[in-house]
Amino acid sequence: MPLQPQSTDSRPVVRIRFVGFWDDFNTEDNFFTQILQQRYRVEISDTPDYIIYSCIGSRRKDFLKYDCVRIFYTGENVPPDWLACDWAFTFEYTDHPRHFRLPLWALYTDPNRLVKPLGRDLDAMLARKTRFCGFVVSNPLCRTRNNFFRRLSRYKPVDSGGKVFNTLGHRVADKRAFLAECRFTIAFENESHPGYTTEKVVEPMLVDSVPIYWGDPLVGCDFNTRSFLSAHDSPTLQDLVERVIEVDRNPDLYRAVVEEPWLRNNQVPACVDPDRILAQFTRIFETPIEPVARRRGLLQTLGLHRVPATIFSIRKRLERKYRKLTRNA
Repeated sequence: MPLQPQSTDSRPVVRIRFVGFWDDFNTEDNFFTQILQQRYRVEISDTPDYIIYSCIGSRRKDFLKYDCVRIFYTGENVPPDWLACDWAFTFEYTDHPRHFRLPLWALYTDPNRLVKPLGRDLDAMLARKTRFCGFVVSNPLCRTRNNFFRRLSRYKPVDSGGKVFNTLGHRVADKRAFLAECRFTIAFENESHPGYTTEKVVEPMLVDSVPIYWGDPLVGCDFNTRSFLSAHDSPTLQDLVERVIEVDRNPDLYRAVVEEPWLRNNQVPACVDPDRILAQFTRIFETPIEPVARRRGLLQTLGLHRVPATIFSIRKRLERKYRKLTRNA
């Protein structure tokens, strides 16, 4: 029998499994595996040593089948349940020793693309802005966002290329190409919570459209708020509308805004630095702990360990129903 060649790959093997992610999530090639493969040989396993789970869809509770180390990730406005997970990557600002802040927007683009180069041709960029303001939204339940769209539309028509308030007669096929034509973009989150920053503020930035933002009141911790118009810097939505009008009518003021760097100090925030994320995973893999799934305290014995998650789930359902009932109010 011929000898099999020995592998020269000296990276340690880590056996993981992903559950509870969105439908088109690629378990073999994704944000996490791409980072981990810099230092580890990643093996997607049915008998993992580490489960990385999220909170999406019908499989969101599948992580409960595994008694290995559980690592929770969420891009949604859902906090970690520390009675169910051992480590967590979320958008939250917290001092918990096993938490790492990783906002969702980092999964949508290489953060280095948001670093503005010197010597850009601003005149050519501005010449491509043939629309006043863009709006591409599929979720109709955010009353704050809907209210602002209506208010701003009284000043000038806002071009809506999504499902909500569509003004084009069709859904845009390429969101970023559409927003690239817009001087401004309404970039409101579905909800407002400290640290909860998604792709909504980043997508217009990538195509040099000035975001009009609402959502994370601490958005200035990651981004330079002089480079966009933030509702959290205005006392009311109408004041924000007036600010947009002011910038739109003053070419010098608009130019001053677009010349500002998107990121604070034009540098990638530490929370989305791939090296720091990899260092956190290394800490996870090198820290021996007894997984929470194997610990049977009094709460687990009485079946009360799921109470916090249940209360949170009920509250979120009630909030969604309230927004649905009052969205046309």
